[in-house]
Amino acid sequence: MIRLSRCCGPVRGAAAALVLLVLGSVTVAQTPRLKNIELCNGEDKSTPDRQIEGCTALIDSGEETPPIRAVAHNNRGNAYTAKGEYDLAVKDYDEAVKLNPSYTKAFNNRGVVYEKKGEFDRAIEDFNQAIKLDPNYASPFANRAAIHASNGEYDRATQDYDEAIRLAPVVEAAVWNGRCWSRAVIGELEKALSDCNEALRLDPNDTAAFDSRGFTYLKTRQWDAAIRDYSSALQRDPRLASALYGRGLAKQKKGDTAGANADIAAATAIAPNIAADFPRYGVQIRD
Repeated sequence: MIRLSRCCGPVRGAAAALVLLVLGSVTVAQTPRLKNIELCNGEDKSTPDRQIEGCTALIDSGEETPPIRAVAHNNRGNAYTAKGEYDLAVKDYDEAVKLNPSYTKAFNNRGVVYEKKGEFDRAIEDFNQAIKLDPNYASPFANRAAIHASNGEYDRATQDYDEAIRLAPVVEAAVWNGRCWSRAVIGELEKALSDCNEALRLDPNDTAAFDSRGFTYLKTRQWDAAIRDYSSALQRDPRLASALYGRGLAKQKKGDTAGANADIAAATAIAPNIAADFPRYGVQIRD
């Protein structure tokens, strides 16, 4: 049951958020520059390659101020991130914070890429720096929460999700789902259920939220509800091992031995260590 990649994907959308460049007065002579600004900001909804083209033109022109070059590097880093070219993205974010050491979004975005690269300590450092620079910036709190949850530090994760939601109450479903999962693990089950309900209100097709709510129902011993939610998750992702295993446990509690064994076997075939996860989350096979 891996939460890092599922609980905070949309929040990681901050890595793709674009900051508008500061424009001078618009004249006919500026037309090529304006087109590059448009491309660099992704305003024409073009491909990442076109965004990279526009940002590169601005960076290489030698005519832009350091703050504008910093934004161009950040935006090009976003485009490289979208392409999965993480090393190039990091280089651009490095240059962005070098040009503008108080550029909070660039620190947050670089943290996202470090997380994608599995360099979690460096990711935490960048999220910490973004928070230090702007304590009212919600995204690094949510991003840091995801890493805490991945490390099994669910109390710390819940605290960061609390802060992210306090700062930006209108957040995407993944943040509510992340807090639902963390709260369910530490035993705040009523609050967890409320968070999962909000995640599914925002996105009725959120596979991870169905999985998390199914887990919450499992811990509250509402077997039928757990089976329904796990089944909904599996309709959307038939190979979701956590949902298969959780549904198997719920079926076991209801006396459906054949169904339980089938689900647990299928989950174990996908994720051989899945049986070790649930006890760590406070759920035993035969409790």
